Parts: sequence; structure tokens; C-alpha cells
Amino acid sequence: MAKPDALSKPRLALDHGGTLVCVIEMSGSSWVVAATVPGVDRRPLQNPPVNPARLLEQVERWRREAARAGRPITRTVVAYESGRDGFWLARLLQGHGIEAYVIHASSVAVSREQRRAKTDRLDTEMLMRALLGWLRGEPGHCRMVAIPTVAQEDARRPGRARDGLVTDRTRLTNTIKAELALWGIRGFKPGLRKAADHLEALRTADGEPLPPSTLARLHRLLERRRLVGEPIAAIERDAAPAVERDPTGPNALVLLLAKITGSGLETAQMLVHEVLSRNLRDRRAVARYPGLTGTPDESGSRRRDKGIGKAGNPRVRCGMVQLAWRFLMVQPDAALARWYRERTVAARGSVRKTLIVALARKLLVALWSYAAAGVVPEGVVLKAA
Repeated sequence: MAKPDALSKPRLALDHGGTLVCVIEMSGSSWVVAATVPGVDRRPLQNPPVNPARLLEQVERWRREAARAGRPITRTVVAYESGRDGFWLARLLQGHGIEAYVIHASSVAVSREQRRAKTDRLDTEMLMRALLGWLRGEPGHCRMVAIPTVAQEDARRPGRARDGLVTDRTRLTNTIKAELALWGIRGFKPGLRKAADHLEALRTADGEPLPPSTLARLHRLLERRRLVGEPIAAIERDAAPAVERDPTGPNALVLLLAKITGSGLETAQMLVHEVLSRNLRDRRAVARYPGLTGTPDESGSRRRDKGIGKAGNPRVRCGMVQLAWRFLMVQPDAALARWYRERTVAARGSVRKTLIVALARKLLVALWSYAAAGVVPEGVVLKAA
């Protein structure tokens, strides 16, 4: 089993004399590849096309160049920033025996000059400094992103696709209501199955029917909303059979979390695939992953907090805050629910909103302990078998 939080530092000590280190600045049309080649004084820089075969050929040429300089390569490290290209290149490089890393883009320190120069060459130098510092074991240079397998990445697709579709449906619903509000019409429900059939009967504040252009636009919006709703229903319909077909591995954790009253299958899948299946070090790492920890601002005698960090996974953060509100309703006798009520008996709304984030953080840690060790949170009621 891999050591928890293995990405916090390199597995091997850096041997400058036998390690080829490369960084890639990726874009849609070309790549910029910089390297530190043992035995070569210059810092080579190449602009290969977006072609992994050409990249592997260039890495092999640098290996031969180091061998000719009397420094045979025993270790090859390649890294690039996380972004649109995802992890396919890292998996491909690992398949060719290359040690590949994906650097968290927000963890690399940049110049604070008002107008700092930014080019691909300068970006590769910045990435190289961060990567070499991390390989030497020095803390604070950068953070690495865990590279998921194809199966792990594919398992996240349905939930993330559903979230995007739900956002689109909400946007269309709000647009329809805003369009009707222009004519003084309230209370229309776009979510009804036959909502389009009721448009003709609507009357403006003056008692007149809707104008033809507005009516046509509303019909188009309702049709788009219906089309968006179909894949949402399909994803939700296929979720339970997919888990039941293979109740092992991550799906076993999904079924375990779904036993908690108030936690549905979709919430359980989101938590397992996004955070609980990760090899996180401890409870602090679990709370920090979705960005539910505070952001202190201290200087001299000044002490204040700027709120939650929001530097983690936004999907987990949003889902946990929603689950925390639901937890208060369906698990009133749980220890965490009592903890929240004791601190918000006479509190204002802003205090309750602040403490719900603390409850979400505590609840996530409790669910992590439940998934890892089977420890049921105190007072939590499970669904009947």
C-alpha cells in the first residue's frame, strides 16, 4: 500500500549527476520543453509539436547527450503544470518508464511585480526551479497533483457531468422566470411536465396575452430545459445499477456511506470519487482538500481571519455545505448536530452560516473516519437494512 500523502515529498533523494529533469510548458498548438542534463553546462530548450512520440525522442536524445558527457542517466523526471490537458501525458510517460509528475498550478510562486514578464521560456525556468526544489526535498516549492488511473478518472465523469447539467438547467429556469417577470407574471413553474402548454393561457399585468416574440422565446427556453433534463435523468437512472453490478472497491465505500440517513447515492458517489478514495495523510489533509479550512491574516499584533480558503475542490466544498444543512434536519440527535445547536442558540444568521462551514468540515472528517475504519459518528442513525 502506498504511503499516505506520498506526494508531499519525493520518494528518492536527488542525484544531480544521474538524473535528467525535464519540464513542459503545454499549450494547444505547441510545447516548450526545458531540461537539466547532467554533464551539459547549457540549459537546453526545445519547441516540439504536440506529439508525445517527438517528446520521447527528445528525452532519449538528452539521455544520449548525458552519456557522451560521461554522466549515464539512471533516473528521468518529467513534470508539467495541471490544466486543460489533464493526466493523459503523465500516464503515457509512466508507461514508458519515466517518472512523471503534475504540478499544482496554484502552488508555484510567481513574481509580484505589477507588470511581470511572462513567456513560455520564463515559465519553464519557473517550473524548473520549483521542481528541482521539490526533488531536493525542500518544503514550499510546489505541490504535486495525484495522477488518477483511467478507471478513477472515468468514475468521476457521471457526477461531474450531472453537476454541469444541473447548473445549465437552473440557469434556464432563472432565465424563464426573469423573462416572465418583465411582464409582471409570477408563480410560473418551468419544471412542470406540461409547462409549455400553459404559456398560451398566461396574461401580463395588463391582462393581455404574451407578445408573439416573447412567447416563441419562452417555448425555445422550455424546450432547451427539457433537453437538458433528459441526460440528468439518464445519469441518475444508471447510477444505482452501476454500483450494484460491482459492489467492490470504491463502490463498497459508496454503499457504506449511503447507509447514513440523509446521505443519498449521489452524495456518497461524489464523496468517494472526489475525496474519500484519495490517499490523504490525516484529518487535517481531509479538511484542507475541499478548502474548508480558514485563511489567517497575521502581521505583528494584527490577528484576523479572511474566511475559508476555497483553495480546494469546489464540488466537495459545495456538496459538504449542502449535506451539513441536511444533516441538521435528518440527524438532530447526532453529536455534531448538538454541537452546532449549542453554539447557535441565540446567534445571528451570519454566525450560523459561518458555523455551518465548521460543521461541514467536522462532518467530512467524521465520514472519512467512518469510511476508513468503520467508526460510525456518535449519534448518527443508519438506514434500515
